[in-house]
Amino acid sequence: MQKNEILKIYGTDYKEMTRQILSGADLASQIPSADALIGIKPNLVTPSPADYGATTHPEIIAGLIEYLKEHGFHRMVVLEGSWVGDRTQEAFEYCGYNTLAEQYGVELWDLQKDSSHSKNCAGMKLNICDRAENIDFLINVPVLKGHCQTKITCALKNMKGLLPNSEKRRFHSMGLHKPIAHLCAAIRQDFILIDHICGDLDFEEGGNPVVRNCIMAARDPVLVDAMVCRMLQYDIEEVPYVQMAEALGVGSADLSDAVIRTIGSADGSGQSEEELPAARKVLDVQYHVNEVDSCSACYGNLVPALNRLKEEGLLDRLEDPISIGQGFRGKTGKLGVGLCTEDFEFCVRGCPPESEKIYEELKKYIYENS
Repeated sequence: MQKNEILKIYGTDYKEMTRQILSGADLASQIPSADALIGIKPNLVTPSPADYGATTHPEIIAGLIEYLKEHGFHRMVVLEGSWVGDRTQEAFEYCGYNTLAEQYGVELWDLQKDSSHSKNCAGMKLNICDRAENIDFLINVPVLKGHCQTKITCALKNMKGLLPNSEKRRFHSMGLHKPIAHLCAAIRQDFILIDHICGDLDFEEGGNPVVRNCIMAARDPVLVDAMVCRMLQYDIEEVPYVQMAEALGVGSADLSDAVIRTIGSADGSGQSEEELPAARKVLDVQYHVNEVDSCSACYGNLVPALNRLKEEGLLDRLEDPISIGQGFRGKTGKLGVGLCTEDFEFCVRGCPPESEKIYEELKKYIYENS
C-alpha cells in the first residue's frame, strides 16, 4: 500500500470488513519484524457505546487482532487515555475492550495511570506518556467525526490520547492546533484504520450518529485528515493543524495526488465516494459562548446542552454570554461554566460539569433572568 492511497470498504460485518481491508492493504508486510510490539490506539474518549458515534467499534479491533495473529504477530497492546473528566478504565469496560482483552489475550494500557516525560517535538516541548514510546509499530484506529472546537477529529487529533491529563489541559492553553501538529511530528503513526461506521459529525462525545458503514485504511495521517475536511465540507484552512502537520513533514495534504478506492464489501455491496451532511450544530449555538482555552470535555459538554435549550426555544432568551475556559481562572463575571469560572456570579460547577447538569442549571438561569 502506497502512502498516497486510502482504501475503503462498506458493509455491516465490521470484523470481516476489517480483515478484508487489512489484507487489501497488506498490513503484515509493513510491520518490521515478527517480534515487534504493536500498539493499537483506538478512540475511547468517553465511556459510550460505539453506535453512539464517539468510540471505536470493538469489532474493528477484534478483526485487527485476528488478522495480526494469523500473520504471526503476537506482541500487541491496546493503549488509550480518555479525555479529562472520564476514566479510561470505565471506557475499556463500557466499550467492550475488557472482553476483547480477555478473549484475545491482549493487554490494555491505561495511559491516564502512566508516567510521562518531556520530549522535544519538532521544536516544541511536550509531556508524553512513557509507554507510548515503547511501541515498535503504532496502528491508529480513530473515529471519523466532528469536533466542537477543531471542527473535525480523525487521525491526527487521536494522538492526544497518548498524553497525560495535565498535558491535555495545557494543549488548550497553547491553542490546540499547533501542539497537535507537533505531537504528530514526534510520534509516528505507522498505519491508520479509520472507523467511519457511524461517527457523530458534530460532537466528539457522540449522540448524533450518522451511519455510513465504512472502514478505511491509510498510511498518511495528514492525507486522511485533509480528506475528512473535504468530506465534512470544510476548507482545509478551517482546520489549521492539518497544514501545520504537513509543514512539519508529518505527511501530505495534497488530495489531488491521493488515490482513494473501494476494494469491495464484506456483504457484497459497494458505494462510491459519499457526501456527508455539513456539520453545523456547533455554529448554531457558538454565538452565545465566550470561550478562552477551554478543555474539550468541558466545551464538549456545553454545546449539546445549548442545543437542547435551542430546540426548546429557550436559548434565544439567554441574554448573557457564557464564559468557559482556563482563560477565566481567577477572573470575575456574570455567567460561567466549569471550575475555571468559579468566581463568577453564576457558575455551573464541575471539571468538567456533566451536560445534563449544564442544561438544567442554564435552564433555571434563563427562567430566573428573562
